Amino acid sequence: MKTPRFLFALLLICGVLPLSAQTKIFIDTKSGTETISRHIYGHFSEHLGRCIYDGLWVGKNSAIPNINGFRQEAVAALLEIGIPNLRWPGGCFADIYHWQDGIGDPKKRPPILNYHWGNVTEDNSFGTHEFLELCELLNCEPYLAANVGTGTPRELKDWVQYVNASGTSPMTQLRARNGRAAPWAVKYWGIGNEVWGCGGNMDAEYYAKLYNHYATFCRDYDDTRCVRIACGPYGGDTTWTATLLKHINRGLLQGISIHYYTVARGNWAHKGSATLFGEEEWFEQLSATLKMEEAVEQNSRIMDRYDPRKEIALIVDEWGNWYDVEPGTNGGFLYQQNSLRDALAAAINFNIFNNHCGRVKMANIAQTVNVLQSVALTRGSELVRTPTFYAFKLFRPHADATLLPSRIEPAVYSFNGKSIPAVTVSASKDKTGAIHISLTNADPKTSQEIVCDLQGFSPEHVQGKIITAEAISAFNDFGKPEAVNIQPFDGERIFGNKILFSLPAKSVVMLEVR
Repeated sequence: MKTPRFLFALLLICGVLPLSAQTKIFIDTKSGTETISRHIYGHFSEHLGRCIYDGLWVGKNSAIPNINGFRQEAVAALLEIGIPNLRWPGGCFADIYHWQDGIGDPKKRPPILNYHWGNVTEDNSFGTHEFLELCELLNCEPYLAANVGTGTPRELKDWVQYVNASGTSPMTQLRARNGRAAPWAVKYWGIGNEVWGCGGNMDAEYYAKLYNHYATFCRDYDDTRCVRIACGPYGGDTTWTATLLKHINRGLLQGISIHYYTVARGNWAHKGSATLFGEEEWFEQLSATLKMEEAVEQNSRIMDRYDPRKEIALIVDEWGNWYDVEPGTNGGFLYQQNSLRDALAAAINFNIFNNHCGRVKMANIAQTVNVLQSVALTRGSELVRTPTFYAFKLFRPHADATLLPSRIEPAVYSFNGKSIPAVTVSASKDKTGAIHISLTNADPKTSQEIVCDLQGFSPEHVQGKIITAEAISAFNDFGKPEAVNIQPFDGERIFGNKILFSLPAKSVVMLEVR
């Protein structure tokens, strides 16, 4: 138990310290009813750039240390953060991918031209068996994205049967000939991807009818109950969401996805550098990140109208920071570095998803390795864990814990006449009774004096961990010591049912309270 500094505590509680430096947080420790699904901390790997090939898959004959073709260090890193699910094969790639081209003898698989991403030819050596073997290595749930744009209902029907059925059929016999007797029991199925854009440029009503057609043939087998996920809107397009809910057969719908990428000022032509930026770019990126809450809330309100019992999940299956590619790299590979700013953005999103866990049941960051906001970057045999990796690791205690309602009276972070909340928070209680509180401070210069009121609980012990760095643009690079990782956090003081501490500038903090 830490001994309180009574004078400091009294100054905070009585408001003697400057109000601008104070943030009051109230956490109800007794009335939590919703579970934060571990699937909120999911991942997305598309056939894009060096995500699959060279990132996750190096081949069985590679000089790079591997486990049956999978990059050994990538497997170790993903096990370290305990990824709960992995979405594949796309993305835009999903709607040009035909799964039967990626099974059987790798030497006999036809190549595919990936015209979406770099116009490169892939040899299809990484297909359904390889992906599902990877998921088994990672102890995570597979999430398959079906081809609606150029595929057929039969193609989806056959794929579901190939991976899930145990009886005798042409598909199960084909699976056995390809070396797998038992089914994999894949639960999560996306019916198309971004059908309003690269997935077919459809309107919502047309897609809803097409969804009914395809989803009819996404059948349950044995004890595997398919979670069928409709392609929802980009951001807060509630008209699209409402149209799907009006026209899709309710028995065929278990989830609706949304996509939202953080692009500062919405300028897709000039998204800015991942590492060469100042406070203006820092502020604009985090401001855009906070708009995720608007997208979640707007779609949740529409879903509440049509689905008040919350039987349909909201699934944010593509999200993350999107910058300009690193200089000298293929523009179609979307390779970018990853800084402290990305750890803050990831943590802000996690807090949003946690606080909306009654509706948000899954989220998938884009993308796992070497693309956009990755948790790992590779070069030759080397692998770097990014600041985003450490954000995932820091937030692991929230997975499958009970959300504790929280309320915040925050200070603001202002820049050039604009303001955003300086602090975000979410809290949970795990099965052991431990309370975890995650906080972010977006202000890069000013710490926040926190008064955290644990209503209904008097803590005896608190310990913390922190992600921060000297520079807002700090990042982890090959051949150099890590500039951003998890460090111990100290300085918390207990005063009755309150925890008092200074939340450093530009930081992410996790407290464990008992």
